[in-house]
Amino acid sequence: MATKKVTITLDESLVEALAGAAEEEGIPLSRLVAGAAERELRLRAGRAVIREWQAEHGAFTPEELAAARADLAAADAEYLSSSGASAA
Repeated sequence: MATKKVTITLDESLVEALAGAAEEEGIPLSRLVAGAAERELRLRAGRAVIREWQAEHGAFTPEELAAARADLAAADAEYLSSSGASAA
């Protein structure tokens, strides 16, 4: 994968917190920041899909939203129990 060096400006306390998180994970700070940027782009793409779907089919009902939230909570619980992770 090709990489490109860029310069960004962040609040000093944010950089310190990110550096600590990267150290805890044993990854370079640049990898942690890149991962956060990738997640943001995936979220944006997901929101675009939802907007398109709702434009065609109408807004989600409260019942559909509740069911989706329940599915996500169940998936989170399953992941946390299988990975040995604890909720923070």
